[in-house]
Amino acid sequence: MELSAYAQGGWRLLGDPRRFPRRPYAALLRAAFRGLLQHPRAGLDDPDLKDIDPTVLKHCHAAAATCILEAGKQKADISAISTCLEDCKLDKERIEQFCTEYQKNKEALEILLGSIGRSPLHVTDVSWRLEYQIKSNQLHKTYQPSYLVTLNVENSDSGSHPDVSFSCTMEQLQDLVGKLKDAAKSLERATQM
Repeated sequence: MELSAYAQGGWRLLGDPRRFPRRPYAALLRAAFRGLLQHPRAGLDDPDLKDIDPTVLKHCHAAAATCILEAGKQKADISAISTCLEDCKLDKERIEQFCTEYQKNKEALEILLGSIGRSPLHVTDVSWRLEYQIKSNQLHKTYQPSYLVTLNVENSDSGSHPDVSFSCTMEQLQDLVGKLKDAAKSLERATQM
């Protein structure tokens, strides 16, 4: 199991008992699992975490969530997780604490990851409209045209039809169209071989 440099940095912070004493470490692990499995909007409002710098807290929370998801995705065993966390300079007690929490939540994590699906979304239709912004929220005149684009997509695993919407400038839309044309040409060349 391998983590990004950013996630490894977060785990090194989590491994430092001066930055994360025992109780805040346990609280952060609970918050990370709870945020992934139960309440996606669950915050880091545990009283044990109030003395931790918010920037460090968010970094470490992201690192913990990354490790949890990566372990679940790879169906990693305890030895693989332990090796990964040892590389991040965590002591044995903290590694065991993470592994215990992971084992408790492993089944729910696998169900969650399995429900996401295995195939990418398929674009079925595109709609757009031109929006012309005359004033900003500060009452300054802006006169900026922008495009509101909606991609109608379907997921072959679940059959649902969520829409993907975004706003962009004319330059951004031209760039997107150019990249899509390049992709279509590359696909056409690949199929002719």
